[in-house]
Amino acid sequence: MKQLTVMHKRSMKLLGGTLVAVLFMAACKVAAPPALPDVKPLPPEFLPKTDTSASMMDSTSAGNFHWDVFYSDSLLLQLIDTVLKNNPDQQIALQRVEIMNQLVNQRRAAFLPSFQGVLSGGLDRFGEYTMNGVGNFDMNLSPNLSKEQIVPNPVPDLFIGVRSHWEIDIWGKLKAQKKAAIARLMAAENGRRYLTTQLVAQVASLYYELAASDIELDIIQNNIKLQQQALEVVKVQKEGGRATQLAVQQFEAQLYRTQSLEWMMKQRVVSIENQLSVLANQYDQPIKRQKFSFQDITPSPLPIGFPADVLLSRPDIKEAELKLQAAKSDIEAIRAAFLPALTLQPMVGLHSYNASKWINPESLTWGILGGLTAPLLNRRQLKADFNISTAEQKIAFNSYQQTLVVAYNEISTQMNNWSNLSQQFYLKEKEFNVLSTAVQTARDLYVGGYANYLEVITAQKGVLDAELELVDTRLKMMQAKVDLYRALGGGWQ
Repeated sequence: MKQLTVMHKRSMKLLGGTLVAVLFMAACKVAAPPALPDVKPLPPEFLPKTDTSASMMDSTSAGNFHWDVFYSDSLLLQLIDTVLKNNPDQQIALQRVEIMNQLVNQRRAAFLPSFQGVLSGGLDRFGEYTMNGVGNFDMNLSPNLSKEQIVPNPVPDLFIGVRSHWEIDIWGKLKAQKKAAIARLMAAENGRRYLTTQLVAQVASLYYELAASDIELDIIQNNIKLQQQALEVVKVQKEGGRATQLAVQQFEAQLYRTQSLEWMMKQRVVSIENQLSVLANQYDQPIKRQKFSFQDITPSPLPIGFPADVLLSRPDIKEAELKLQAAKSDIEAIRAAFLPALTLQPMVGLHSYNASKWINPESLTWGILGGLTAPLLNRRQLKADFNISTAEQKIAFNSYQQTLVVAYNEISTQMNNWSNLSQQFYLKEKEFNVLSTAVQTARDLYVGGYANYLEVITAQKGVLDAELELVDTRLKMMQAKVDLYRALGGGWQ
């Protein structure tokens, strides 16, 4: 009999060991993490295609300048500050960061045991021909039991205490989930920074456009006065027989054209002011701005810095990179979920079937349950999760690669834009100076009878267009500086 008992124990151990081995073998068949292609290497340097000098290269990038240092206009600084405080997209981005921060807190809490306070009660009636019924009846006949220890039928089951559940992170699943959450938190923060960069650039660009519109409006109004004077002159000449009605009509039509430009420019001012009001999340109102002349402003080239440092410091590049890291950590967590999980379930409390003895030190009970659990029937779900995470990782990789390429080409475009606009401005300035002289020459010749009225009208139209184009080119240079600052990752600091 003893030998049979020993053999039975050995069989049970062998069965238990075999079951554990099967669990491990079934769970440990984990797919290898997917391999990703190499990121396209960055060009060693990039310079304006129209200028082979390295005058814009410097060890310091303008993208590192704080926006309240980069911009010197006090009213522009106030406007940027208002937009950053009130813009709805900015507020939404802040809440996304807060959500990700709470997800990190959740993942950190997963390392700690969970505790549940339990108050439970039950009532079981055992039949006379059941194991519990027979056992309890036989036990109640024992002389070793006191009156309070007699098991009634039905038997109450009363418990008050604490139960806990604790998963031991032996394969790094919880650690990988925490890494993914932290990466997404940092990605959300960089996404907020990138939005700030875009907002600062958009506000500055619109502000300069508004200032340029003011200048263009002044130019148009000054030309209206000059054209009104010219019209009066030609009317007097007509009365004296020195000009025709056709000349009067041509001068009058030119005046109407310029007056229509005035109203078009006024509408442009209203439109820009409303765009800035929308960014500041407020109803339309006049935008305070400095009254200055673009002719007094000569934007200087910006230091670019080292190409690789410039690109990798951009918030959108960091955001894409962190999302890729989060996707990789997700795959690590899912691969660990295929492996057996070690859980501990301790409990302590007061447990009794006698209500009068329930809240009593004699009813104190405690215990702990530990075990390994491995996925068997739900492996198909885990495989689907693995395949989804693999696809998401590939998406994150392609997004990162695309962001790199876009960022590189943005910087290259703005560098070339600045160089080309500089050359264009110098030529436009020469054109304006020549046409300004031509207007006065045409007027003098017309008064002296050596030129006809069409030459005067053509000269006036040409100088007006040239002056407006000169302001527009200067505006484009200012906006190119803003766009280059944005492309370098500046504006979020």
